[in-house]
Amino acid sequence: MANHQSSIKRVRQSESRRLENKYHARTVRNAVKKLRQTTEKAAATEQYPVVAAMLDKLAKKNVIHQNKASNLKSKLALHINTLA
Repeated sequence: MANHQSSIKRVRQSESRRLENKYHARTVRNAVKKLRQTTEKAAATEQYPVVAAMLDKLAKKNVIHQNKASNLKSKLALHINTLA
């Protein structure tokens, strides 16, 4: 580990950010899974804007890539459109 004060602080900051990013990414993954398992169209269309906003927020903070967020939103929209 580094001896400089700024390096020690950077280690603390990066660890706390890593844990926070991990928490938010896991929360979004669970929300995406829940939406994919939904079989009712009304419930799915209700959940979609919330999940899409969560994905956009993660992409904005560079936790996930913007293209990954777009791909996930696209796949979820296709899933919702195929529901009866």
